Parts: sequence; C-alpha cells; structure tokens
Amino acid sequence: MPEALYAITLIWGVVFIYAVMASIDFGAGFWSMIYLNKQQTRATNIANRYLSPSWEVTNVFIVAIVVALFSFFPGATFTLGTVLLIPGSIILLLLALRSAFLVFSHVAEEYKKGLTFVSGITGFLIPALLISVLPITQGGFIDSFDGNQELLLGKLFTSPSEYAFVGFAISSTLFLSSLLLADYSNVAGEMDAYAIYRKDAIIIGPISLLMAAFIIFTMRNEANWLYENILNYTPWMIASIAGFALGYAALWFPHRQKKAGFKGMPRIAMISVVAQYLFAGYAYGSAHLPYIVYPDVTIESGFTHPETFRALIVTYIVAFFILTPGFIYFWRLFLKDKRYVKPKES
Repeated sequence: MPEALYAITLIWGVVFIYAVMASIDFGAGFWSMIYLNKQQTRATNIANRYLSPSWEVTNVFIVAIVVALFSFFPGATFTLGTVLLIPGSIILLLLALRSAFLVFSHVAEEYKKGLTFVSGITGFLIPALLISVLPITQGGFIDSFDGNQELLLGKLFTSPSEYAFVGFAISSTLFLSSLLLADYSNVAGEMDAYAIYRKDAIIIGPISLLMAAFIIFTMRNEANWLYENILNYTPWMIASIAGFALGYAALWFPHRQKKAGFKGMPRIAMISVVAQYLFAGYAYGSAHLPYIVYPDVTIESGFTHPETFRALIVTYIVAFFILTPGFIYFWRLFLKDKRYVKPKES
C-alpha cells in the first residue's frame, strides 16, 4: 500500500469519527432547543446532560482533521483552503459562536433560553455547510484562471447534488443524535424522554435513507465518474442498507427491562446505524480515490515528502496512545457512570 494511501486512510478515519460525534453533538443541541419549552418532559435535560461535557471533545477531532490534512497533503490543502475560504470562514465563525454560547448558557441563567436557541440553530447550520465540501471535491464547481482557483458559489448552490448532501447531513444529524439520546435516556431511566427520542428516530430514519438515495441519484448526473466507481462497491452499500434495517428494526425489539408500553433496544440500534455509516463511508471514500479534488488533485500529487510522512506517522501513533486513555476515561466518567447519567440517585 503506498504511503499516500496510508495517510488518506488515517484522515478518512478521523473524518468518520468526527462526523459521527459531531452529528450527535450538533443534533443534541438542536433537540435541546426544540424541547426547551416542553416542561412536561425531561428531553431537554437529557440533551443538555449529554451535550455539556461532549462538545469540547468533539472539537478536538476537527482540529486533528485540519492538522492532518495540512501535514500529509499540503498540495490538497492549498486548493481546498483557497476555494473554501468563504464557506470555511463561515463555519469557523459558527463554531466559535456555538462554543461561546454553550459556555455562557450554563452561567447566564437569565439568557439561557436565548443562548440555547443560538447554539441550537448554529448546530443545525454547521453540518449543512461542512458536508458541502464533498460535492465540491467531486468536481465541476472550481474554476481556474491564470493559475488562480475560484469556487463557483452560484453553480454550487443551484446544484441538486449540494441539496442532496445538505438534506443527508441534516437528517443524519437528527437521526444519530435521537438514537444516542434515546439510549442515554434509557440508561438514565428517563422513560418519557426515551419515548420522545425513539419516536424522533422512527420518523427521521427513513428520511436519512431517502436522502442517501438522492445523493446517488444526483451523483449519476453531476459526477458520473464517482457514480461508476461506487458501483464497484455495491456489496458495501448493501451492507450499509442492512445495517440501517437492523438498527431501525431494533427500535421495535422487546425492551430489555420489559416495561409496559416501552419498546426498542436503542444500544443495538445505535451500533447498527453507526456500522451503516461506516460501510457507506468506506464505499464512498474508496470510490473517490485517487482524487482528493477531482480532477486536479490526487493523493499522490498533493502528498508531502516521504520523510516528512514517516516523522508525522510516528507522531500520530504516539498521540493516539496518549489520547486514547483520556477518551476512555471521559466515556466512563460522563457517558457511562450512573452518578452522572442519573444524578438524582447520587
């Protein structure tokens, strides 16, 4: 396997982890906003309890993606940094606003409602802007003139492919977050909140699958090279659909505590749906190779010097061994320890 392929696999893995974690994080902020005024439920409390410690960890991965892309593929970073200057700046601004409002929402009680709405709305917009990178890399939206590259924003925002990806990002964000919050509510014993998030997942799940199909449909017309490549990974796409089917069906499995009126095994549903996205992500990423930005930048043309790669890969391995225990401790402390998940029992 070429060194460039090792590097792009590492980056794609970090992208996948961030995509799942960020979807849950942004979605939790949105649900917190939606159920803020519904006093008869504890859905907002559950969302805030998950969101409070998790959003800072999620931001670590977006920094890792940018650093890894710049380190391993400086040629690709130049192109992406140039054409994504405007949308990238908007994303950074929204991330900064959201982070600030998440901090102050816990200390400024009189402004808590307004701050929750701002963080919820920005959390809704950020995934839509982030995923716009994918149709851009598929080709057709970058114009080169006298050695300068420019993003054709008008063409991008009139493209069906762009809105297919945006719809997929939003529906996936809400689907993944509702599944995680259903599981979190179940562990916390908040069965009213569990019922709400289970219902949300049931409604949004088929929409996310429909949006994925819409992406493939628009890809055939706007990025036929990628469409033809992805057909070679049909077994992986079938496995992805099977993961969705298992996860969606798990929402009707007998509840593990066999409580009257409650159905579903949210943990199985969550794991199956994450596997669904993993299979689909592998198929899409593999079909996209060797291009990072079609047709100008490949993994070979944008790759760093081999000696730099070897130094970087050692650094990332060391960082992995340093950070992994911290993430495990974080999981046990905030997302698994019942003293935090169920504070009323402490």
